[in-house]
Amino acid sequence: MSIKKEIARRRTFGIISHPDAGKTTLTEKLLLFGGAIQEAGAVKSNKIKKGATSDFMEIERQRGISVATSVLAFEYNGTKINILDTPGHKDFAEDTFRTLTAVDSVIVVIDVAKGVEEQTEKLVQVCRMRKIPMIVFVNKLDREGKDAFELLDEIEQKLDLHVTPLSFPIGMGYDFKGIYNIWEKNVNLFSGDSRKNIEETIEIEDLNSEELDTLIGNESAETLREELELVTGVYPDFDQEAYSKAEQQPVFFGSALNNFGVRELLDCFISIAPPPRPKESEERVVKPEEKDFTGFVFKIHANMDPKHRDRLAFVKIVSGVFERNTPYLHVRNGKKLKFSSPNAFFAERKEIVDISYPGDIVGLHDTGNFKIGDTLTQGEEIHYKGIPSFSPEHFRYINNADPLKSKQLAKGIDQLMDEGVAQLFTLELNGRKVIGTVGALQYEVIQYRLEHEYGAKCTYEPLSVHKACWVEPKDPKSEEFKDFLRVKQRFMAKDKRGQLVFLADSPFTLQVTQQKYPNVKLHFVSEFK
Repeated sequence: MSIKKEIARRRTFGIISHPDAGKTTLTEKLLLFGGAIQEAGAVKSNKIKKGATSDFMEIERQRGISVATSVLAFEYNGTKINILDTPGHKDFAEDTFRTLTAVDSVIVVIDVAKGVEEQTEKLVQVCRMRKIPMIVFVNKLDREGKDAFELLDEIEQKLDLHVTPLSFPIGMGYDFKGIYNIWEKNVNLFSGDSRKNIEETIEIEDLNSEELDTLIGNESAETLREELELVTGVYPDFDQEAYSKAEQQPVFFGSALNNFGVRELLDCFISIAPPPRPKESEERVVKPEEKDFTGFVFKIHANMDPKHRDRLAFVKIVSGVFERNTPYLHVRNGKKLKFSSPNAFFAERKEIVDISYPGDIVGLHDTGNFKIGDTLTQGEEIHYKGIPSFSPEHFRYINNADPLKSKQLAKGIDQLMDEGVAQLFTLELNGRKVIGTVGALQYEVIQYRLEHEYGAKCTYEPLSVHKACWVEPKDPKSEEFKDFLRVKQRFMAKDKRGQLVFLADSPFTLQVTQQKYPNVKLHFVSEFK
């Protein structure tokens, strides 16, 4: 099959939502349809010890939340689908922001009862900024929730989206009878049996036919007709081009837990979602169909299998074909590297692949060569943009709790920071290590993983820091900059890349510093060059 055909049949997308909206459950049901798994795991049930397929870290199994992005691939009706299941918890938002650099489209999951929640707003904002096409899936329709029109209004107002429903619920909660699929013009009846892989679907071309009354009852049929008339009056028809440009967002309704409305979402998704798209680099725009291979590292995961101490760099292929045992240029290091066992993923299951195409995600075994944002190419020097580190919200000193294990602790911190779990700052004054995170829960994750994966123990000490600011002097040799370094000596640190960072202890200090040293620029994002 030619590279153009391979590109055309690929869909790489992320699933984003607030925690608990049912994102991981939806991922599982999509995998069921692809025949990738035989039964879905219950994400939070302690009775069923079978964890959700995409949550493979021990701490995720215990807490029932996703804390790392999982990569899952499967085939469905001749389409190769790559799903990136992201953490919904706000403490792991940075991992999600980085993952969004590797997707071509997104499915946003919204809980019918809770509506649009805070974390969803932030993530959708990032997708809007990057002009990523989005489909909205309103989940948990078998529970009592908000009225469908009220929800559509809320999605438009809070998320600043332009929606068009492609399916519509027949009743809700206790009265939930099924879904009318506007996209395919058929009715899908709800039986409430989650074991059924595919619900009964009945074609209905004419909404006024008596068949509809027989299926769902006169009252429900009449309500549905009125509501659908309102939908066509209020919302625009689906426009493929507007969706591709992220100017229109289709909405589907369903219940992932009951495997209901998921097939409709998947069938529509593979026909409208974009194949791999061109990506901007600092030098030029790179198109997928180009002959030469390029790709970038958007995630690093240490100890995918704790028994083997392996560390994987996740690479999104942007252009050309990636082949096993072929030397590729690691642009930052200027070295050629060969990979004898590149992996394709299915949660815990990894398979060695000989050849991968644009849109695919490959896992490369890494001994410490890679950092997030690194580029691999056939030889051209290209730097992909847009994988920054943000200023953390929480800061703590990290101390070694077992002096005999200082090597293990140093290695563990080093590898976990390369993963982007958190950021490490080393104080210039005394060399003490400070860990900065987006959310407090990450400290628990780091402590747990250091102990269980590296055999090292650590303790934390509070540190009063308001913001970490990356420092960019107009003139590094100026008297002003020398004065800045002397006065702020106690608050100066270096990040893992050796960039200079000012740890401001309060908003007031930050304001005063900016006024006093106008030629020393302070950035809240590490990518400012």
